[in-house]
Amino acid sequence: MAHRHAVTGRRAALTALGALLATGFPSAVAAEPAPPAGPLPSTAHTLGADRPSAPLLRALERDLGLTRAQASRRLINEAEAGTRAGLLRNALGNRFAGAWLRGTTSQELVVATTKATDVPAIKAQGAKAAVVKKTLRDLTAAKQKLDRAAARVGARDTHLWYVDVPTNRVAVEARTKAAAAALIKAAGLDGKGVGVKVTADRPRLLADITGGDAYYINNAARCSIGFSVTKGAQQGFASAGHCGKKGDTTTGFDKTAQGTFQASTFPGKDMSWVAVNDQWSTTANVRAEGDQKVQITGSVQALVGAAVCRSGSTTGWHCGSIEQHDTSVSYAQGRVDGLTRTTVCAEPGDSGGPFVAGVQAQGVTSGGTGDCSSGGTTFYQPINALLSDFGLTLKTAAVESAPPRGDVTQAWAVGRVYEAGATVLHAGVRYRCLQTHQAQGAWAPTRTPALWRRV
Repeated sequence: MAHRHAVTGRRAALTALGALLATGFPSAVAAEPAPPAGPLPSTAHTLGADRPSAPLLRALERDLGLTRAQASRRLINEAEAGTRAGLLRNALGNRFAGAWLRGTTSQELVVATTKATDVPAIKAQGAKAAVVKKTLRDLTAAKQKLDRAAARVGARDTHLWYVDVPTNRVAVEARTKAAAAALIKAAGLDGKGVGVKVTADRPRLLADITGGDAYYINNAARCSIGFSVTKGAQQGFASAGHCGKKGDTTTGFDKTAQGTFQASTFPGKDMSWVAVNDQWSTTANVRAEGDQKVQITGSVQALVGAAVCRSGSTTGWHCGSIEQHDTSVSYAQGRVDGLTRTTVCAEPGDSGGPFVAGVQAQGVTSGGTGDCSSGGTTFYQPINALLSDFGLTLKTAAVESAPPRGDVTQAWAVGRVYEAGATVLHAGVRYRCLQTHQAQGAWAPTRTPALWRRV
């Protein structure tokens, strides 16, 4: 297998890189039990979007062409839109066909449905309605057919495929039309319902305890730290799977002994975590511009269209926006499913580094195309899937607890990753999740209407 990271010394860097109203929105009174005394926090406050750091704002200004006021407003709009999209997703049920953001300050939330009778209720939530033919479930099922076909017949000349919610279709990018058509046919899909883009650009792995700092694998290759995590009393950090395999040793940015890979998945997924020795202390920080820090407070998944920033040991701090979730990428070293595609640039050595939306952790850098001189596309492995697969707890600036033990399927618990639409019991009341996230100690459903709604 080809090398998967930036190599030190003289070795070359790797280049493979029914109406809604009938369904019913609960009224404000019926929707929540009597909350604790005091006002409930707004979504923006819960997610930290109303108090962004200076380096985050500067990077958004530079990379997205925003003014300081526009950058601040965009972060608040994106946080509030996530909760509204979650409410609509739960109310629409199987008719839901996706949600995305538009506008310089993400001022427009678009929610798609397959029933025109849902339009008034969508508008009542301050969103623009799009009536489409296929539900999100339909699109996801089609994408899964492409996944299975690629596993059977291969996808050497088909670079990536994904659910494109704004166009209400699945899309395939390949070196030739014939390669795309072959995969679509093998998946048993109607080619008219699949978007095809022919491109010579193939994503490569960007593999060349503060998120974004460099670390070295077996004294030979370099990647970037993603996010600090814990597993019980053990401290460590999350990174990309292609950076190293279980048992590989790491040294830090200063070349002193640091830790050992405890688990790594690549291909299929692109995730790993490293346990560090007692000479290293994990923090909730991600390195931003000018050696300043952004403190992570959670892992609430951002919507398509939201602004996102990345830190890496090669190119530092850069921003862009989210284009698609659940993208399958065919690297030269193997296929990876479930990645998120962004307009952020990156280069070899940035692999494993953190992606953040405001102060919410999003994922670790996987690979991409282009560079930070001419611009490019970068993919990240979502952090919530990584935390869930490895049983880790994200280090945050909020109160933390260890991951729950035993069967907590029906009970809300700190440390568990909840997908949008999941239901839990808390204080004898059932709630449905509005936005995918890992539960933090301060985010109990009774006091977090940004993330939970009573059912």
